[in-house]
Amino acid sequence: MKYFFAFIVIGWTFSAFSQKPSAERLKEAIQAKLAGVEGNFAVVFKDLQSNQTLFINEKENFHAASTMKTPVMIEVFKQAKGGKFRLTDSILVKNEFKSIVDGSAFSLDISDDSADGMYKMIGKKMTIYDLTYQMIIVSSNLATNILIDLVDAKKANATMRDFGANDIQVLRGVEDSKAFQLGMNNSVTAYDLMVIFEKIARKKAIDPTSSEGMTRILFDQKFNEIIPAKLPKEVKVAHKTGSITGVQHDSGIVFLPDGRKYVLVLLSKNLKDPKAGVRILADVSEMIYDFVK
Repeated sequence: MKYFFAFIVIGWTFSAFSQKPSAERLKEAIQAKLAGVEGNFAVVFKDLQSNQTLFINEKENFHAASTMKTPVMIEVFKQAKGGKFRLTDSILVKNEFKSIVDGSAFSLDISDDSADGMYKMIGKKMTIYDLTYQMIIVSSNLATNILIDLVDAKKANATMRDFGANDIQVLRGVEDSKAFQLGMNNSVTAYDLMVIFEKIARKKAIDPTSSEGMTRILFDQKFNEIIPAKLPKEVKVAHKTGSITGVQHDSGIVFLPDGRKYVLVLLSKNLKDPKAGVRILADVSEMIYDFVK
């Protein structure tokens, strides 16, 4: 089997100097590439011009990690559009939340949050927009929990169903240890993340203005080790990552200089070597870019 995988990868390399490979050949090459790292993976690609797709384990469930913050952002924009509040409204930054298990209080540990600067704002006010921006671009857990309290995880989940994302589960905020111990975790499939990013890309997530506003936030993502890592600088990526122990995700929209765009979702779990997982997913992103360009 290893010799077969090697043949596919070598064939893919040769194809770069000849004719463009078929989608099936690309899929085989990606599967061969992923076989080189211990872990479980899902890949979904959709060309938004031709509607051509590539699916690998697209309906398998993965711990959402921070990819669940994209549905939360969508719900924020939806409720703002509905008049519940304005994105420019200010709310108090707090660090006390309630477990979905029994309502008991918990707080977040600054050492576990990628956006430690947010903790300087506790006791002060920030706009809903700025909290959303921090939740996405630096994946602030504190901002996320404040916004989930504001919009309600159940409502975000219901919006995902309205979008046609039928398996994604937005249950709770971050670091709710009682819920975690009971297996009450946010989860995603690559297919569902494709569905919601396609909505944003086609400007059908809430409305065109909201979709454009969310895209601008996603463009400012600070963690760029996977989808954008090996792409040319002129290629823009609006995306949201996610990582916890053994998990490395990236999901978003890739914008080519000629105006074409595609959705790409790369998920992983059970990684023994997370750095190797990141590298191989970046390789997969490059392979798909080479196929599309």
